[in-house]
Amino acid sequence: MTARFVAWALAFFCALVLSSPAAFAQGATRTDKPNIVLILVDDLGWSDLSCQGSTFYKTPNIDRLAQEGTRFTNAYSACTVCSPTRAALLTGQYPARLHITDWIEGHKRPKAKLRVPDWTMHLPHETTTIAETLKSHGYATALMGKWHLGGEEYAPTTHGFDLNVGGNHRGQPPSYFYPYERPIVKLPGLQEGKEGEYLTDRLTDEVVRWIEDQRDRPFFLYFSHYTVHTPIQAKAELIEKYQAAVDPSSPHQNAGYAAMIDSLDQSVGRIVEKLRELKLDQNTIIVFTSDNGGLMRVTSQPPLREGKGSPYEGGVRIPLIVRFPPHVKAKATSDEPVITMDLFPTLLDLAGLTQATQPETLKNLDGVSIAPLLTGKSDKLDRDAIYWHYPHYHPGGSTPYSAIRSGDYRLVEFFEDGRTELYNLRDDVGEQNDLSAKEPAKRDELHRKLIQWREQVGAQLPTPNPDYAPSAEPAEKTKGKAKKA
Repeated sequence: MTARFVAWALAFFCALVLSSPAAFAQGATRTDKPNIVLILVDDLGWSDLSCQGSTFYKTPNIDRLAQEGTRFTNAYSACTVCSPTRAALLTGQYPARLHITDWIEGHKRPKAKLRVPDWTMHLPHETTTIAETLKSHGYATALMGKWHLGGEEYAPTTHGFDLNVGGNHRGQPPSYFYPYERPIVKLPGLQEGKEGEYLTDRLTDEVVRWIEDQRDRPFFLYFSHYTVHTPIQAKAELIEKYQAAVDPSSPHQNAGYAAMIDSLDQSVGRIVEKLRELKLDQNTIIVFTSDNGGLMRVTSQPPLREGKGSPYEGGVRIPLIVRFPPHVKAKATSDEPVITMDLFPTLLDLAGLTQATQPETLKNLDGVSIAPLLTGKSDKLDRDAIYWHYPHYHPGGSTPYSAIRSGDYRLVEFFEDGRTELYNLRDDVGEQNDLSAKEPAKRDELHRKLIQWREQVGAQLPTPNPDYAPSAEPAEKTKGKAKKA
């Protein structure tokens, strides 16, 4: 046997092995580019998972993610409502910098004390999204579920996504049961279906089918659930299951909401199982998080104060779990404050793409990579503070405000009357004891930082409203007032 023949035979054998489906499934051609599955849940509260302390909501599959990865106890959404957080997630920039500071279309308060700024109601094409960045590195990209960042002109497919299933300009589904529509509201890609099928299940069907189709190349899946946003609609058998388990002493008692969370958990389990079946689970980064705090009329988040649409912790503190074995620590928790914008640079870091990404993209990021926390290289970030800016009104309790968290302290500035509230979250996570008068030096220090940050990002401010009519204002307006200690 000649040396030439041996070399030819070896080359042929290697080509045959590497071209087989099993070899691709093992990740033979993709070890340098992990897949990314980013799961964003709509309105999921901080305590709405078993691993976050609930004894009523049952989430074994999500809990398993936490066991196999790192869970953050001080994770925050970029805003107290959804669209700004979604824009921040995709761009890595503060909503205040983007001028996308309220949900699209927002609440109209023509007689309020302040006039809200002329904010942006779509994701501009001038921004660079994480989908566009990953696509430039050879990733297949898909959005499944909610978009809520503009109409057809600003659709997901104009922002780097190869595929859009379910995303439009609306913030909630017409119905969670097929045909998922009213006469003028349709969910793209879901026109065909079976009578009675459930939206969370159907989107998950689309997800697992797409993952199987993309098994031979790196992929970025943004699974943006409509659940658990209202309307509270769930499968009858699950509602019955939770109705039988309601405990009047529990802060969580809504059986329909619990059933929606159950379907969400089953969805997560199906995705992880598909990845394991394809032998991709060890080469896939999974991120699980929410876009804002829970809606108070359907859930509760003790000991946090208030919920979605409020200026307090209940409006912005959220679950966050990251799984990527063996790179991300398992069975780990971190209490370092992190925020939505951090996910963009973190995913680039974990995927090994930071050095290969355009410097201009990285320069425009407000988030910082939390990869050192995930990999165990550090337990602290080199960052002094995180910020919020919501110059709007919301029935959840917000009047126009800005806020800063630095260390253990959180300061909120209310624009209607210029007052500030200061809380030490380590001692008072429920924000019951306003320290503004007791610690004026800390109050003034954080207030100065907050003003400087607003100037730095070009935050839009509300202005006095010449049409102000106190008698025309709804009762919700007073919800943002401080409670007595």
